[in-house]
Amino acid sequence: MTDPIWNAEFSACFDGCARGMRFTAYLLCGDWHEAEDLMQAAFLKLYLAGPRLARREGLEPYLRRIVVRTFLAERRRVRWRRERVTDAPPELPQDAVISEDKLVLWQALGTVPPRQRAVLVLRYWNDLSVEETAAALKCSTGNVKSQASRGLAALRQILGADFADLRLEV
Repeated sequence: MTDPIWNAEFSACFDGCARGMRFTAYLLCGDWHEAEDLMQAAFLKLYLAGPRLARREGLEPYLRRIVVRTFLAERRRVRWRRERVTDAPPELPQDAVISEDKLVLWQALGTVPPRQRAVLVLRYWNDLSVEETAAALKCSTGNVKSQASRGLAALRQILGADFADLRLEV
């Protein structure tokens, strides 16, 4: 038997969060199809857990945590499937208008190790604080700071002089 109140809350959450979660998933994995799979898996996990949740407010951070953990778990599970840098830009949704700089940055982000990528996406795309990022990844704030620092250093090295003005603060 389904709970009609939970169904309504879940529908509202899906309507409000799906697009942002899909893009967060894309930034993590670099593939729109895989991003769809991550997003669907996360929403399914949320839907199944919903009736057992003690507090149902603040579902978006909980959902974001599920997306990131699902991504990281998949990367640990499939170690042999490494991302490869190619000359072709990533496929984009047809309605997207993306600057060339963003495409280059997203490609570079795809070469950063998954844990560092997760920290960079949560901190700088989702604009989470160090503490919120640590809570989402279930790690210390120091770990978030060091992963962000290493990830930013890797991005700066990959991007080179063309992006010397890249100023993201840790």
